[in-house]
Amino acid sequence: MEALMSKRALKRQLREGAFDGQLHGGEFGDDKVRRLPLDRGHDRGGWSPLGGHANEDRDQGYLKTIKAKSPGQQELIKAIDDKNLVLALGPAGTGKTYLAIAKAVEALESGRVGRIVLSRPAVEAGESIGFLPGDAEDKLAPYLRPLYDALSDRLSMKRVRALMAEGAIEIAPVGFMRGRTLNNAFVVIDEAQNCTYVQLKMLLTRLGWHSTMVVTGDPNQSDLLPELSGLAPVAARLEEVGNISVVRLAERDIVRHPLVAEMLGVL
Repeated sequence: MEALMSKRALKRQLREGAFDGQLHGGEFGDDKVRRLPLDRGHDRGGWSPLGGHANEDRDQGYLKTIKAKSPGQQELIKAIDDKNLVLALGPAGTGKTYLAIAKAVEALESGRVGRIVLSRPAVEAGESIGFLPGDAEDKLAPYLRPLYDALSDRLSMKRVRALMAEGAIEIAPVGFMRGRTLNNAFVVIDEAQNCTYVQLKMLLTRLGWHSTMVVTGDPNQSDLLPELSGLAPVAARLEEVGNISVVRLAERDIVRHPLVAEMLGVL
């Protein structure tokens, strides 16, 4: 018991600097044990756990900083910051969906909105949804998977699951959006080229108070018949509305593998 008490007393004295002179004088003969200097305050420019002048540039956040990699992406980010309704049109690999979801997560985490609503049409691209195994939710899961992938790149999957359980993140097919009013939300409509004109009109009119909506799609990659896709005509009409931003990304904005841009140039 006495040995335990003496060890505790020794540790306390070391913490309080009682043996500072002995440690620095080398009496213990072990240069691996050193006392931290007492003058590492904010005035000396040293590190402090409380932050301050020396720590203003430290990035402690889990989220990666969103940085535009092309002029078109910079225009899209600015449009999302400035407008409540943004249409982002462009080829595959331009970062339309990723930037929209990244800005949605940023708005949710900063408290600017209370929830994120992500939606995309469950349109068959050559395969039949009816032959997929499971119930309706299981059949729709592959169509909504790209949205989960983008979310998990901005948040941990544990955090995504927790937010979805709370209702702060909702992922739903377009068919489930009719009749709703989305207040205090960041809404992302992905793959909008697979929506008809009537569906897009329905989706756009879901916008409520204190909400932002971003509609993304590539009019040249529709799985519908050309005359059925409503994205191009809707964008052309909304381009004339001053409070709505239509951002048109191009091949120069593609940030995937360079071969993607080369293929899209000839296909």
